[in-house]
Amino acid sequence: MKKADIGIVGLAVMGENLILNMEEKGFTVACYNRTVSKVDRFLAGRAKGKNIIGCRSVEELCEQLASPRKVMLMVKAGKPVDDFIELLHPHLDEGDIIIDGGNSFFGDTIRRTHHLAEKGINYIGTGVSGGEEGALRGPSIMPGGNPAAWPHVKPIFQAIAAKVADGTPCCDWIGPDGAGHYVKMVHNGIEYGDMQMISEAYFLMKHLLGMAPSEMHQVFGEWNEGELNSYLVEITRDILAAVDDETGEPMVDVILDTAGQKGTGKWTSQSALDLGAPAPTVAEAVFARFLSAIKEERVAASSVLGGPPAEFDGAREGFIEQIRQALYASKICSYAQGFQLMKAAAAEFDWDLNFGQIALMWREGCIIRAQFLERIKDAFDQSPDLANLLLAPYFRDAIERSQASWRDVVATAVASGIPVPAFGSALAYYDGYRCARLPANILQAQRDYFGAHTYERVDRPRGEFFHTNWTGRGGDTASTTYTA
Repeated sequence: MKKADIGIVGLAVMGENLILNMEEKGFTVACYNRTVSKVDRFLAGRAKGKNIIGCRSVEELCEQLASPRKVMLMVKAGKPVDDFIELLHPHLDEGDIIIDGGNSFFGDTIRRTHHLAEKGINYIGTGVSGGEEGALRGPSIMPGGNPAAWPHVKPIFQAIAAKVADGTPCCDWIGPDGAGHYVKMVHNGIEYGDMQMISEAYFLMKHLLGMAPSEMHQVFGEWNEGELNSYLVEITRDILAAVDDETGEPMVDVILDTAGQKGTGKWTSQSALDLGAPAPTVAEAVFARFLSAIKEERVAASSVLGGPPAEFDGAREGFIEQIRQALYASKICSYAQGFQLMKAAAAEFDWDLNFGQIALMWREGCIIRAQFLERIKDAFDQSPDLANLLLAPYFRDAIERSQASWRDVVATAVASGIPVPAFGSALAYYDGYRCARLPANILQAQRDYFGAHTYERVDRPRGEFFHTNWTGRGGDTASTTYTA
């Protein structure tokens, strides 16, 4: 009997669909699930008649695999991954490969890669994006870990991945240890920002312009034909057209305004803080979800806390176009922050990340797939050491064209009492990045005043630190210098 090319552990939606995708591309797949009845149901249902081998134990799964064995875990991140690694290890040989295809924290992937390398097992932590449909039809795949494993999984991963117009797969080797899961984490953080900004555009049209979901459906459909063309704009268009079967009301109006999350946006924000990389738009998107979750508090506060009326007396069509431009400009800033964060991580963890290649991998298959990712790839292809996307001519010009509308939208929202945290933080980031002199001089003077934390001077070389005895009572003793 022919041995399987790869084994999959975990038969939830993503696991099942990846198996079917692999089988459809000509690979024989062995599968296992801890709840064995799921294996039986899968074999009797979607997998019936296909080159898929059902296994009832980890030992049987490993016996069914061709050498070097390749086992891909599609299980919940955290302890379940470690548990399965321990179950698999006794049945594997030196040179065999374990792949974690879940949304694992990149620090765990670094630990697991080095731990398993000591045992002779090659480990890959790979981000898989695209949701249920992407897993079945072609996801974006971001593998990283032990490079010795890549040649053995490359044919499978690149066969099942989404493809750009010229046939290039949206999958390539990211880098060592946790690089793949880090890039997937930043992808998800950008996704948080995109979703929040789209939601703010919707909120302005609904509460300031009084537009019905059917009207907004038309607007998002038009936007999806231009520079905002993307998966998230496309599905927002479709969502706004949906009607609830029970009430006959627009579906979006019967969904409670409390957003959930699985933590990857929070991880992105925490990493930005750890690395000292400014990523305020992702953080604001995370905080907006937290704020949405305290629904009962917000309802109570709405009856006692006042604000301006949401009134608009201008030209509606003109303001809709301004919202579109604000969304595009904010989106550019959000992606700029994400790539800056990956650049900081590459320096911190000694990863040689190819940012143009990463943009290509996100062009199709994944949740943030968008037309303008081609522009990001072009920007990094032309200037691999580009400090910030905002400095690339295309994006600099796009911001310049959109800037007046962007500012009008944020100002109008503030004057109308409508929260736009992602639009506002993206604009503040842009203004802060283009500002040659920020008010951090007064901040550093305050730190030196109360804590003798020292400061640098504009008339001295960088790296020289000074302390002032502000009160005349502090003496000349200074604390350690600050980290800029």
